[in-house]
Amino acid sequence: MMTKFKFILTILSAVVLTISCSDDFVYVDSQDVNSENYFNTEADYQAALIGAYDLLQSTYLNVMLGEIASDNTLAGGENATDVPGIQQVDDMIHTPNNQQLRDIWGWMFAGVNRANYIMEFQDKIDFPNKPSVLAQARFLRAYYYFELVKWFGPVPLAVDKRIQFGEQFTIDRTPVADVYQQIELDLIYAADNLPYTQAQEGRITKGAAQALLGKAYLYQDKFDEAAAVLTNLINNGPYNLLTDYSTMFENDNENNIESVFEVQYTDLEGAGFGCLQCSEGNVAVGFNGPRSFVGPYFESGYSFNVPTLETYEAFESGDNRRDIAILNIEALAASDPTVSYGEGNEHTGFFNRKYIPRQGDSNIGDQNLTNPNNYRSIRFADVLLMAAEALNRGTGSDTDALALLNRVRRRAFGDTDHDVTVSGAALTSVIWDERRLELVGEGHRFFDLVRTSQAASKIDGFVPGKHEVFPIPQIEIELTGNRWEQNPMY
Repeated sequence: MMTKFKFILTILSAVVLTISCSDDFVYVDSQDVNSENYFNTEADYQAALIGAYDLLQSTYLNVMLGEIASDNTLAGGENATDVPGIQQVDDMIHTPNNQQLRDIWGWMFAGVNRANYIMEFQDKIDFPNKPSVLAQARFLRAYYYFELVKWFGPVPLAVDKRIQFGEQFTIDRTPVADVYQQIELDLIYAADNLPYTQAQEGRITKGAAQALLGKAYLYQDKFDEAAAVLTNLINNGPYNLLTDYSTMFENDNENNIESVFEVQYTDLEGAGFGCLQCSEGNVAVGFNGPRSFVGPYFESGYSFNVPTLETYEAFESGDNRRDIAILNIEALAASDPTVSYGEGNEHTGFFNRKYIPRQGDSNIGDQNLTNPNNYRSIRFADVLLMAAEALNRGTGSDTDALALLNRVRRRAFGDTDHDVTVSGAALTSVIWDERRLELVGEGHRFFDLVRTSQAASKIDGFVPGKHEVFPIPQIEIELTGNRWEQNPMY
């Protein structure tokens, strides 16, 4: 069933809606479908919905840069000029002309427009499954807007209508609080109209909506609201921690019991360096891989996003997560004489083992552009730690927060000897540290540091009042006739 869903995602997204590759603001070209003679059957809505799902695959870049911008990893690559936009984000010298930031802006707004295309015509016909279709569309709109507000702060907010080229002369950036309010409304609707399990793996569920809603609350310091929705999910959802953490990120263990929401990838061809967003595979996997690798277990990649020694040493002795999360390639080569590799820029000896090319992955296309390993966007361990933080920082119980935190730590160490017993601010600090260890390599670290006001003390080159968000792409400001103000200090 999963293979079929991925295949449909590939074919129909190309037919239904195509992204304009021009410099057209946030316009999404829907030239293949005339809305006047479309949305006449459920099949039309389902096809458009799959087109809205498709932009999730481009979020591989959000994940990579969410690590590279943080203290977890360095840019890496072949040399110091390999993909300059990535190098600039790593060094906190990015500008409004950064191509990768422009990609994130454009791809996420393309996702918003695809979801809004469905919502724009939500009342055209009725059919039994329409509440589910609209709930999935609204989750996707919330997901893309959550990414946009994290990266750029105030952004244009469109509800139930596409942003068309020409509107940039009148549309304004919307305050962050108002964007979050719409995100909340969309996710509440999605949670109320979706089941915990879907017939097709990879479809959005009630649990995914609850988890993202709790995360949106947490990012706004709405701790009691976050605690309520997340504990409800923990107590009533079908999720649990995977017993064997070592299998968590393997390609043959996708959509497991710990997966609350995964971005689905497949190995079908269709990508090139001129159109990375066209890939149906996880591009980040190839980018993260060790350079010129020879030996068993793994395949070569482009040696970007390399963990630092400090990150590797942040794990306590006996923490079984370290060697699953981070590949120590020097230790591997020392233990296996068949292993060799090349050293790229900023070589640390470490790689993001969660998402690097593995031998045996089914791959029809380019290993580095079409890797089929899904991105585990929201894991149950993340839900437990978010709930623990919300309980601790709100009016909840530290005892309950400790129980959730220690549930994660017991899986990490395989015992109860490493349980934590602190409370108050000390517990807050431990939870934040635990999030780093549990979620390293998964793209959350930079935004965790920003929302908890730790970024300036943790990230080299971080300027308070500036680097909490990234610059609006300069081309977007110019296309408004310079009506928009750039984010401060850019």
